[in-house]
Amino acid sequence: MTDVNQKKIKSVLTRGVEKIYPDSGALEKALLSGKKLKIYCGYDPTGPALHLGHLITIKKLAQLQRLGHEIIMLIGDFTGMIGDPTEKISTRKRLTRKEVLSNAKNYQKQAGRFIDFEGKNPAKLLFNSAWLDKLRFDELINLAANFTVQQMIVRDFFQERIKNKNPIFLHEFLYPLAQAYDSVAMDVDLEVGGSDQIFNMLCGRDLMKGLKNKEKFVMGLKLLVDPTGKKMGKTEGNLVSLDNDPKDMYGKIMSWPDEIVRLGFELLTDLPVEEIDKITEEAHPIEVKARLAKEIVSVCHNKKSADLAEEEFNKVHREKELPSIIPEILIKNKEISLLDLLVETKLSSSKAEAKRLILQKGVKIDEKTEEDWKKKVNIKKETIIQVGRKKFVKVK
Repeated sequence: MTDVNQKKIKSVLTRGVEKIYPDSGALEKALLSGKKLKIYCGYDPTGPALHLGHLITIKKLAQLQRLGHEIIMLIGDFTGMIGDPTEKISTRKRLTRKEVLSNAKNYQKQAGRFIDFEGKNPAKLLFNSAWLDKLRFDELINLAANFTVQQMIVRDFFQERIKNKNPIFLHEFLYPLAQAYDSVAMDVDLEVGGSDQIFNMLCGRDLMKGLKNKEKFVMGLKLLVDPTGKKMGKTEGNLVSLDNDPKDMYGKIMSWPDEIVRLGFELLTDLPVEEIDKITEEAHPIEVKARLAKEIVSVCHNKKSADLAEEEFNKVHREKELPSIIPEILIKNKEISLLDLLVETKLSSSKAEAKRLILQKGVKIDEKTEEDWKKKVNIKKETIIQVGRKKFVKVK
């Protein structure tokens, strides 16, 4: 093992890592042993695109793949139908097999920008329905005998539901068991996941010990969270998808609170820690965030796209110019209500949302802020509508 590889292993074990079980020393010894470890992370397809929260684990898998280990990207097409109750104060809406498979159809392509599914050491793409669909009821009962109700119900979000008299369904108790069985079925050495998944991952570690008398390492990674501790993602309405257009991605990152920028550098970029420290300590907060946005777009797309996204953002938001490309929409009526106009141009999903945007002074027509939600708009030869800082439409 070269000094370079030892340094890389140290980085893998520390950067962005919240906790390692049984401990980082034991995992470091395994990584230094020369043995090819089987490592996986699971992704439930609850939406049609992977996002920056997923990128944290994907980047860690990519680092471990470059060290020569066997990588498995597991699509939870079975567990996705159950719905992970982790951190949920109400039951998730259950998805059909058709819905989860439709959501997952581009996951490999999106992850393939970072993980190599070809080459000399190709990663594998597996679906957990391959073994969970085949479990007999007596086998499920035997697996369930390895856990107690007390283990499951002690979780804080379940306690919150009990306190608020919200139901806990039995299938939610079975979710950690299903995820635990993934480790056994694939006979893995290490599971990687967000720190919010540590309970589920440790269930897999317990089941592996009970059924195979084998140690399974668990690596819990830090989460990209807002200042209140909530994950940046779909639930909180600040999701940044890996398939977002570079300009859209750049703009969304620029809207992040300053408090999470340092964490964003650590989890989502490849910049050395020393350089991150220097940037965050010496530059103006706006410039620091702009650097983060550019680095993330470069990682997810390429440097040229990042340069163009930065140029466009500065043009629109700093120099207060219109974007170089504005979508055009043809409106049949010369006169239309402002609420209908916003809905018809898809700048708002409903009249209620349109009214809220207007009252919040978030709507401009030809660069003039509109405050009357009852207004009738006369469409000229060209009318430019702006919602917020990033949405523009040219109406004809």
